[in-house]
Amino acid sequence: MVDHPAFLKNSIIIAAHPDDELLWFGAILDRVDQVLLVFEGYWPDPSIGPARAEAVRNFPRDNVTSLRIAEAATYGCANWNQPVISQYGIQLEKTCELRDAKQKAKRLLGKSNAPGQGIRKQYEENFEALVAKLRPSLKPDMNVFTHNPWGEYGHEDHLQVFRAVDLLRQEIGFTLWMSNYCTERALPLAMTYFDNCDYETIQLPVNKGFADKVAQTYRDAGCWTWSNDWNWFDTETYMRAPKGQVRLKSQGHLFPLNFFNIDAT
Repeated sequence: MVDHPAFLKNSIIIAAHPDDELLWFGAILDRVDQVLLVFEGYWPDPSIGPARAEAVRNFPRDNVTSLRIAEAATYGCANWNQPVISQYGIQLEKTCELRDAKQKAKRLLGKSNAPGQGIRKQYEENFEALVAKLRPSLKPDMNVFTHNPWGEYGHEDHLQVFRAVDLLRQEIGFTLWMSNYCTERALPLAMTYFDNCDYETIQLPVNKGFADKVAQTYRDAGCWTWSNDWNWFDTETYMRAPKGQVRLKSQGHLFPLNFFNIDAT
């Protein structure tokens, strides 16, 4: 176990949705140099984008910005029992087609300004936009913190952000750290990263006072997406992100997980 301040030098959190930076990085949110949020607009509810922008403006620390990419609304579109990694994040299932019909209906009724290319295509375009927008901000000497490769509780956008950042790690060479949250839904994918190597890990206490302050900022803006009775974990463990899936046939380990039940949120 390593516990030293060097891993916070030239540090940045890259989180998919506003409040992800708080939920999965509460131990370092007030300590990193920068916080970069990816998504803002959300076509199923057009009020979410402006509310998120307000929360970012009122964030109780500086150097918090957003790429303002519109969500594709893919949550629940992957098969998490048999997950398949794709070039753009994770392979999406036929659920996308049903949502495309809903999206089209909302546009016809004037209740959505969602683009008309369909969720699957937007998900792919978001990946390309994310890589292009992130590339100028990342340098070889940086410590980058982002989602783990199973998307914490199994969120297609979280996994997409990890894949985009990991692609840039291979290109640029920065140090990539991941969060330690997981649920039963995401466990089948998480287990494909278990191996027999000993990785550098850092465990830190969650700053619960600051976490409460940030959560209230989101509540005040009307875009807090999580349970109001969520209890912060006492600690979080960060590990250097693995370079790929392992798929051991016998046994393996990863690092201490903060395991929770998504049904409780």
